[in-house]
Amino acid sequence: MSEAPPARPGDAAPPSVCRWAVLMEYDGRGFIGWQRQQAEHLTSIQGLLEDAAKNLTAGRIVRSITAGRTDAGVHASGQVAHLDFPADVTLSSATVRDGLNFYMKPHPVVVLMARPVLPHWNARFSACSRAYRYRILNRAARPALEEGHVWHVRAPLDADVMHTAAQSLVGRHDFTSFRASACQARSPVRSIDRLDVRREGEYVVIEAQARSFLHHQVRNMAGTLKLVGEGRWAPERVEQALAARDRRAGGPTAPPEGLCLTGVGYEENPFHR
Repeated sequence: MSEAPPARPGDAAPPSVCRWAVLMEYDGRGFIGWQRQQAEHLTSIQGLLEDAAKNLTAGRIVRSITAGRTDAGVHASGQVAHLDFPADVTLSSATVRDGLNFYMKPHPVVVLMARPVLPHWNARFSACSRAYRYRILNRAARPALEEGHVWHVRAPLDADVMHTAAQSLVGRHDFTSFRASACQARSPVRSIDRLDVRREGEYVVIEAQARSFLHHQVRNMAGTLKLVGEGRWAPERVEQALAARDRRAGGPTAPPEGLCLTGVGYEENPFHR
């Protein structure tokens, strides 16, 4: 998950390209994450998308920017990216959607919608909110049908106590205790708009929403709240960990497979026309 600074004039599309927004879903297993890497044998979602786009432009390079650079193993049901196609290539929404989906087969990555956008619109810098869901399968038996899509926790979890503890993280805080050591964000300060925990049968679901998140922030919060749910931490210890501004004071990083990017919010939402 990446920092989202304000839009800059240089992020607008030049006249030589036509910018398209795409709404995507994908299964993050088997990918190194969103971001393309130099090593050609490593498959990224960005690389797969851009390579598919080249087939719609007779081999010309198409660059992409995403709203959130998800890590390896993290899924998405509402990821957003934009693609800059050459302006002289005639495309329709159906052509972009269906063409990209055809060339990304058989990988579990799908474009749900494609829409042309104005040059100033930017998938990353225009985003005003991002929402993530973290799912824990809380039962004795391991998952069969949802292996790789949930965190399996055998010990009983108290979702109500987890929710109470989570509310100390809502608002504007220094989240140093919940950011990855490799996080490259300029500031550890973030504003969490919503952090809810609820039980749905055998599942404990954590919903988080903010303008932007630090690297591993949602997974670190989930790992910490799991300790509260097990009774290993008192709820007030979460607030104490936050105040410490020290990653060593927080709980463990939850595994990536339980995390899914569920939506990105925009004031100018191209998919709500």
